[in-house]
Amino acid sequence: MNESELTNRRDPRPRIRMTRADRREQLIGVARELFGTRGYDAVSIEEIAAAAQVSKPVVYEHFGGKEGLYQVIVDREVTSLSEMLASQMIPGQHPREMLERILLSLLDYIDESPDGFRLLSHQSPTAVSGGTFTTVIADVAEQVTEMLAPVMEELGQDPQTAPIYGQLLAGAIGRIGQWWVEVQAPDKGTVAAHVTNLLWLGLRSMERDPHLVTVPNPDGEEWGGTPN
Repeated sequence: MNESELTNRRDPRPRIRMTRADRREQLIGVARELFGTRGYDAVSIEEIAAAAQVSKPVVYEHFGGKEGLYQVIVDREVTSLSEMLASQMIPGQHPREMLERILLSLLDYIDESPDGFRLLSHQSPTAVSGGTFTTVIADVAEQVTEMLAPVMEELGQDPQTAPIYGQLLAGAIGRIGQWWVEVQAPDKGTVAAHVTNLLWLGLRSMERDPHLVTVPNPDGEEWGGTPN
């Protein structure tokens, strides 16, 4: 019995012959599910290879190692999510409509790609360079800020403070996504409606000149004014 026959006897699994491109996509799909479910640090090259029914050298040949494979997956997810969110930020649309669209778009992405979203939002910072979920939210904040500034001015608010609210809204949107990917309830429309209700009505009802009323200022005195 030759070496090939011995190998086949030890491993009864059928060998799947793939093109190089197909094998690369298969490894990405297998690793994406493992990383998304268990996290980067808990997954080994051996497990990825076993799940894909290949040897470890095949994974190294395509990606150079676990970090290289993880980076490819993260880059893809960041691009996909960024494009989905950017498509909802239409110049000239009403800010409330924009908030609703962004929220629904993020929840749609989570619904369709829960493993991808978990991978982005719980990624290993030492394994990734470049784009992350944090950078996606930063892009959202920047675009939300640009749309908020003229609306705030129209409402009598100081448009120079728009970056504060842009960061706040984008951060809230990101955090809602991290919560909803685990609970998946209530439904997307209900979540988006309630979040928009808080965020938008909060913007509509803001004080024109907000101030602290209980925390001492640097001079040791309380800030003036009384709460509404």
